[in-house]
Amino acid sequence: MAKIKVKKVRSAINRTKRQKLTLLALGLKKIGQVVEHDATPNILGMVKKVEHLVSVEEA
Repeated sequence: MAKIKVKKVRSAINRTKRQKLTLLALGLKKIGQVVEHDATPNILGMVKKVEHLVSVEEA
């Protein structure tokens, strides 16, 4: 399974509760934090919902 690195680059202030919870579900709390996940459809869908707040690269 391919891996992706997700980095939080923008704040969740003034975002919907759903977007805030999606960031927490991805394991992102602080700006600049990087987490690694498998590139499953579930994870890719979560990243798509908050793509304006994160940056993604293949690991």
